[in-house]
Amino acid sequence: MRLLVLSALLLALAPGLLAQPARPVVVAHRGSSGYLPEHTLVAKAHAHALGADFIEQDIVLTKDDVPVVLHDLYLDAVTDVARRFPGRARPDGRHYALDFTLAELRQLEVRERANLKTGEAQYPGRYPAAAASAGLRIPTLEEELTLIQALNRSTGRIAGIYPEIKAPRWHRDQGRDPSRVVLAVLARFGYADRTAPCFLQCFEWEEVRRLRGELGWKGRLVQLIGGSGQSADGTDYGWLVSEAGLKAVAAVADGIGPALGRVVNWPAAGAPVQVTDLVTRARALGLAVHPYTIRRDDLPRHCPDLPALHAALFEKARVDGAFTDFPDLTLAHVRR
Repeated sequence: MRLLVLSALLLALAPGLLAQPARPVVVAHRGSSGYLPEHTLVAKAHAHALGADFIEQDIVLTKDDVPVVLHDLYLDAVTDVARRFPGRARPDGRHYALDFTLAELRQLEVRERANLKTGEAQYPGRYPAAAASAGLRIPTLEEELTLIQALNRSTGRIAGIYPEIKAPRWHRDQGRDPSRVVLAVLARFGYADRTAPCFLQCFEWEEVRRLRGELGWKGRLVQLIGGSGQSADGTDYGWLVSEAGLKAVAAVADGIGPALGRVVNWPAAGAPVQVTDLVTRARALGLAVHPYTIRRDDLPRHCPDLPALHAALFEKARVDGAFTDFPDLTLAHVRR
């Protein structure tokens, strides 16, 4: 029944999100994370209500191989794991999701992200830490997809999904394969090909190639690109944005998700924005460009304000979409 309902929704969707969009798409980064603790179901429901075109899921595995929606490999920055499970940290002092069963994760309270060095809120103006007893939990991927599809049906407005497979090389070094697990769940929910409202993303170049080749992913695929250096698996982000790198990406993927600084930057306070040629070069190869992450409370260095960032991305760089912690504010801009 679920697949029949989804198929009907996808037919209605086809002329919209997955066609060439009339405006840039807005991706709710970890849900409406500027307003509610990231990756909670309430943040996803709120993002849907705000009108986000796509809603992001970062995915890691539990000890019993359940894919859950969590940004970090470890639990410390967004839960009370140290208090609930003393003595369960690894030698680096962190508590990893892979070391806990789903039943154990169910016992954790999710809170607003904290700075692990200071213990203070990462973004002090957001959802207050004092409200941590609101009963927010880490959702499974299946729970989140069920919620989004149910909201799509009840509201008649389709929000797509934008899952990211987190640190697949690290997981495989631990004897697990998150990509295989995630693809099976996506297929079960009807996100299996290019007709589905789904972009699958990953930072690791070899895993992007593996997803398309060995694992046979037929849906839309995005190569994420960090602002500098390399990813933990050795992916060279500088090479990825070179002509040779972009051509290699275009052979297997549908788009790139670069850090904001690879698209726009402000060289000094009061200076006009500088726009790189990355969007132009990527689009010439048929790649969509969805940079990350727009935050009104964490603007790029020397960027004067949120309207200036929106204008730089959407009017000057002319990106195809963007990730944002504040989907309502970004939507208000692109709708104008």
